[in-house]
Amino acid sequence: MNYTIDFSSQAKRFLRGLGKKHRYRVLCKFDEIRKDPVRFLEHFEGGGYKARIGAFRALIDVVKRTLKVRVVDKRGRIYTRYG
Repeated sequence: MNYTIDFSSQAKRFLRGLGKKHRYRVLCKFDEIRKDPVRFLEHFEGGGYKARIGAFRALIDVVKRTLKVRVVDKRGRIYTRYG
């Protein structure tokens, strides 16, 4: 039951700015989320879902069989800017 992942331009920009090690870790986590989103996604009070990826968080909308990644950012910033 695999889902497809669609990254917003803001999420892509953030991922490009990460170092190789962190980018690899985040993308591997998204691969796990794609395979079993119910296991990894939690409800986000601002709407949609959130995924925990170490010190990073991702805000995600689920539309049919697509995970639309709105934003990926550091934990502290994501809750102050988008919460």
